[in-house]
Amino acid sequence: MALLHKAELRPSKLELLASWLPDQDWYDGGSAAGVTRVASYRFDDPAGAVGVETLLVRVGDGPMYQVPVTYRGTPLADADDRLLGTAHHSALGQRWVYDACGDPVYAVVLTAAILGGAVQAQEFFEVDGVREHRPPSMEITSSCADRSDPPVVAGPLRVVDGDPTLIVTDSVELAVVRRLGAGAVREDAALCGTLLGQPAPMPLAYAVPR
Repeated sequence: MALLHKAELRPSKLELLASWLPDQDWYDGGSAAGVTRVASYRFDDPAGAVGVETLLVRVGDGPMYQVPVTYRGTPLADADDRLLGTAHHSALGQRWVYDACGDPVYAVVLTAAILGGAVQAQEFFEVDGVREHRPPSMEITSSCADRSDPPVVAGPLRVVDGDPTLIVTDSVELAVVRRLGAGAVREDAALCGTLLGQPAPMPLAYAVPR
Protein backbone atom coordinates (compact mmCIF):
# COMPACT_ATOMS: atom_id res chain seq x y z
CA MET A 1 0.00 0.00 0.00
CA ALA A 2 1.26 3.48 -0.89
CA LEU A 3 -0.02 6.20 1.42
CA LEU A 4 0.27 9.46 -0.50
CA HIS A 5 0.19 12.98 0.84
CA LYS A 6 -1.81 15.79 -0.69
CA ALA A 7 1.25 17.97 -0.65
CA GLU A 8 3.37 20.21 -2.84
CA LEU A 9 6.70 19.08 -4.29
CA ARG A 10 9.09 21.84 -5.40
CA PRO A 11 10.47 21.46 -7.96
CA SER A 12 7.83 19.08 -9.25
CA LYS A 13 8.55 15.61 -10.64
CA LEU A 14 7.98 16.84 -14.19
CA GLU A 15 10.26 19.83 -13.68
CA LEU A 16 13.02 17.47 -12.53
CA LEU A 17 12.43 15.26 -15.56
CA ALA A 18 12.49 18.22 -17.95
CA SER A 19 16.06 18.95 -16.83
CA TRP A 20 17.20 15.32 -16.65
CA LEU A 21 15.76 13.68 -19.78
CA PRO A 22 17.78 15.56 -22.45
CA ASP A 23 21.02 14.18 -20.97
CA GLN A 24 19.95 10.54 -21.40
CA ASP A 25 21.23 8.75 -24.50
CA TRP A 26 17.94 6.86 -24.93
CA TYR A 27 15.95 10.11 -25.13
CA ASP A 28 15.43 11.08 -28.76
CA GLY A 29 14.10 14.58 -28.34
CA GLY A 30 15.85 17.90 -27.81
CA SER A 31 14.33 19.97 -25.05
CA ALA A 32 12.00 18.17 -22.66
CA ALA A 33 10.15 21.34 -21.74
CA GLY A 34 6.45 20.63 -21.54
CA VAL A 35 6.91 16.97 -20.60
CA THR A 36 3.59 15.50 -19.45
CA ARG A 37 2.61 12.49 -17.35
CA VAL A 38 0.68 9.79 -19.20
CA ALA A 39 0.37 7.28 -16.35
CA SER A 40 2.27 5.88 -13.38
CA TYR A 41 2.45 2.88 -11.07
CA ARG A 42 4.10 2.19 -7.74
CA PHE A 43 5.69 -0.69 -5.85
CA ASP A 44 5.98 -1.07 -2.09
CA ASP A 45 9.39 -0.94 -0.46
CA PRO A 46 9.39 -3.95 1.94
CA ALA A 47 11.06 -1.76 4.57
CA GLY A 48 8.63 1.10 4.02
CA ALA A 49 11.37 3.71 3.79
CA VAL A 50 11.76 4.42 0.07
CA GLY A 51 9.11 5.61 -2.37
CA VAL A 52 9.19 3.67 -5.65
CA GLU A 53 7.24 5.12 -8.57
CA THR A 54 7.44 4.61 -12.32
CA LEU A 55 6.36 7.51 -14.51
CA LEU A 56 5.27 7.15 -18.13
CA VAL A 57 5.81 10.50 -19.81
CA ARG A 58 5.68 12.12 -23.21
CA VAL A 59 6.91 15.37 -24.74
CA GLY A 60 4.43 16.76 -27.25
CA ASP A 61 3.37 14.06 -29.71
CA GLY A 62 6.66 12.17 -29.31
CA PRO A 63 7.19 8.63 -28.02
CA MET A 64 6.24 7.53 -24.53
CA TYR A 65 9.15 7.05 -22.13
CA GLN A 66 9.37 5.04 -18.92
CA VAL A 67 11.23 6.58 -15.98
CA PRO A 68 11.31 4.64 -12.69
CA VAL A 69 12.29 6.88 -9.78
CA THR A 70 12.88 6.44 -6.07
CA TYR A 71 12.28 9.01 -3.35
CA ARG A 72 14.52 9.00 -0.30
CA GLY A 73 14.70 11.03 2.89
CA THR A 74 18.51 10.88 2.89
CA PRO A 75 21.05 10.60 0.06
CA LEU A 76 21.82 7.17 -1.41
CA ALA A 77 25.52 6.39 -1.03
CA ASP A 78 27.64 6.36 -4.20
CA ALA A 79 24.69 7.29 -6.40
CA ASP A 80 25.32 10.91 -7.36
CA ASP A 81 25.33 9.89 -11.03
CA ARG A 82 21.74 8.63 -10.61
CA LEU A 83 20.39 11.72 -8.88
CA LEU A 84 17.66 13.59 -10.74
CA GLY A 85 17.71 16.29 -8.11
CA THR A 86 16.39 17.23 -4.70
CA ALA A 87 12.95 18.59 -3.97
CA HIS A 88 11.08 19.95 -0.97
CA HIS A 89 7.99 17.97 -0.03
CA SER A 90 5.60 20.11 1.98
CA ALA A 91 4.72 17.17 4.27
CA LEU A 92 7.94 15.11 4.34
CA GLY A 93 10.64 17.75 3.92
CA GLN A 94 13.71 17.34 1.73
CA ARG A 95 13.59 14.42 -0.72
CA TRP A 96 16.34 13.00 -2.90
CA VAL A 97 14.97 11.77 -6.24
CA TYR A 98 16.94 9.07 -8.08
CA ASP A 99 16.84 7.20 -11.35
CA ALA A 100 15.61 3.96 -9.80
CA CYS A 101 17.74 1.74 -12.05
CA GLY A 102 20.67 2.49 -9.74
CA ASP A 103 18.74 2.01 -6.50
CA PRO A 104 19.00 -1.38 -4.74
CA VAL A 105 15.41 -1.15 -3.50
CA TYR A 106 14.14 -0.92 -7.07
CA ALA A 107 16.04 -4.04 -8.12
CA VAL A 108 14.38 -5.94 -5.25
CA VAL A 109 10.82 -4.82 -5.94
CA LEU A 110 11.07 -5.17 -9.73
CA THR A 111 12.36 -8.73 -9.35
CA ALA A 112 9.51 -9.50 -6.97
CA ALA A 113 6.98 -8.11 -9.43
CA ILE A 114 8.25 -10.06 -12.45
CA LEU A 115 9.39 -13.37 -10.95
CA GLY A 116 7.34 -13.46 -7.76
CA GLY A 117 4.04 -12.04 -8.95
CA ALA A 118 4.05 -9.14 -6.50
CA VAL A 119 1.33 -6.66 -7.41
CA GLN A 120 1.56 -2.92 -7.82
CA ALA A 121 0.93 -0.86 -4.72
CA GLN A 122 -2.60 0.30 -4.05
CA GLU A 123 -2.55 4.07 -3.64
CA PHE A 124 -4.40 5.97 -0.92
CA PHE A 125 -4.68 9.58 0.14
CA GLU A 126 -5.34 10.37 3.78
CA VAL A 127 -7.80 13.23 4.19
CA ASP A 128 -8.86 14.31 7.69
CA GLY A 129 -7.89 10.91 9.06
CA VAL A 130 -9.84 9.02 6.39
CA ARG A 131 -8.07 7.05 3.68
CA GLU A 132 -9.35 7.54 0.12
CA HIS A 133 -8.38 5.07 -2.60
CA ARG A 134 -6.90 6.49 -5.81
CA PRO A 135 -7.75 4.30 -8.83
CA PRO A 136 -4.70 3.18 -10.83
CA SER A 137 -3.92 4.88 -14.14
CA MET A 138 -2.62 1.57 -15.54
CA GLU A 139 -2.67 -2.12 -14.67
CA ILE A 140 0.51 -4.17 -14.19
CA THR A 141 0.86 -7.91 -14.79
CA SER A 142 3.67 -10.47 -15.02
CA SER A 143 4.07 -13.04 -17.80
CA CYS A 144 6.12 -15.34 -15.57
CA ALA A 145 4.46 -18.77 -15.58
CA ASP A 146 6.26 -20.05 -12.46
CA ARG A 147 5.68 -17.42 -9.81
CA SER A 148 7.54 -18.94 -6.91
CA ASP A 149 9.64 -17.11 -4.35
CA PRO A 150 11.75 -14.60 -6.31
CA PRO A 151 15.53 -14.78 -5.96
CA VAL A 152 17.15 -12.75 -3.22
CA VAL A 153 18.63 -9.57 -4.72
CA ALA A 154 21.45 -7.77 -2.96
CA GLY A 155 21.46 -4.75 -5.27
CA PRO A 156 22.98 -3.72 -8.61
CA LEU A 157 26.48 -4.90 -9.43
CA ARG A 158 26.41 -2.62 -12.44
CA VAL A 159 23.94 -0.66 -14.55
CA VAL A 160 24.32 -0.45 -18.32
CA ASP A 161 22.48 2.58 -19.65
CA GLY A 162 20.63 2.32 -22.93
CA ASP A 163 17.28 1.13 -24.17
CA PRO A 164 16.65 -1.15 -22.45
CA THR A 165 18.63 -0.19 -19.38
CA LEU A 166 20.26 -3.29 -17.90
CA ILE A 167 20.46 -3.82 -14.14
CA VAL A 168 22.87 -6.66 -13.36
CA THR A 169 22.65 -8.14 -9.86
CA ASP A 170 24.15 -11.22 -8.25
CA SER A 171 21.02 -13.30 -8.85
CA VAL A 172 19.04 -11.75 -11.71
CA GLU A 173 19.51 -9.51 -14.74
CA LEU A 174 16.77 -6.94 -15.27
CA ALA A 175 16.04 -4.98 -18.44
CA VAL A 176 13.96 -1.80 -18.17
CA VAL A 177 12.38 -0.58 -21.42
CA ARG A 178 12.82 3.17 -21.80
CA ARG A 179 11.02 4.00 -25.04
CA LEU A 180 7.78 2.05 -24.92
CA GLY A 181 6.52 0.22 -27.99
CA ALA A 182 9.73 0.80 -29.96
CA GLY A 183 11.64 -2.47 -29.63
CA ALA A 184 11.17 -6.17 -30.26
CA VAL A 185 9.30 -8.20 -27.65
CA ARG A 186 11.58 -10.65 -25.81
CA GLU A 187 10.77 -14.17 -24.64
CA ASP A 188 11.99 -13.59 -21.08
CA ALA A 189 9.64 -13.22 -18.13
CA ALA A 190 8.16 -9.77 -18.52
CA LEU A 191 6.36 -7.07 -16.61
CA CYS A 192 3.59 -5.66 -18.81
CA GLY A 193 1.40 -2.62 -18.43
CA THR A 194 -2.02 -1.79 -19.81
CA LEU A 195 -3.14 1.81 -19.98
CA LEU A 196 -6.76 2.55 -19.23
CA GLY A 197 -8.68 2.66 -22.49
CA GLN A 198 -5.90 0.85 -24.40
CA PRO A 199 -6.41 -2.93 -24.13
CA ALA A 200 -3.06 -4.01 -25.64
CA PRO A 201 -0.41 -4.58 -22.91
CA MET A 202 3.08 -3.11 -23.34
CA PRO A 203 6.29 -4.80 -22.18
CA LEU A 204 7.84 -2.63 -19.47
CA ALA A 205 10.69 -4.75 -18.09
CA TYR A 206 12.22 -8.21 -18.31
CA ALA A 207 13.97 -10.52 -15.83
CA VAL A 208 16.40 -13.39 -16.35
CA PRO A 209 17.69 -15.33 -13.32
CA ARG A 210 21.47 -15.70 -13.35
